[in-house]
Amino acid sequence: MAAPLSTPAQSAEQVADETGAIEVPWQTIVWNDPVNLMSYVTYVFQKLFGYDRDKATKLMLDVHHKGRATVSSGSREKVEGDVAKLHAAGLWATMQRS
Repeated sequence: MAAPLSTPAQSAEQVADETGAIEVPWQTIVWNDPVNLMSYVTYVFQKLFGYDRDKATKLMLDVHHKGRATVSSGSREKVEGDVAKLHAAGLWATMQRS
């Protein structure tokens, strides 16, 4: 008796898990804090990530009004570096899988 065929979705998941070819990107999250000025947060986003003033300001306002903003994404190693740089600049930051 033949073994039942797996569905294409199951096969794709198994291949991704076994080979690691499909990697879920990580995100850098900056959290609101009562310490840093909004102008300083905007400055840090511009200097660390090369964002123009408008994008850095939008991200800063997300942090201020929503309590958090995703400021970068990529491989785990890249995001770990981004979090370390933000910590060195005095900002509260964490990382999570997208």
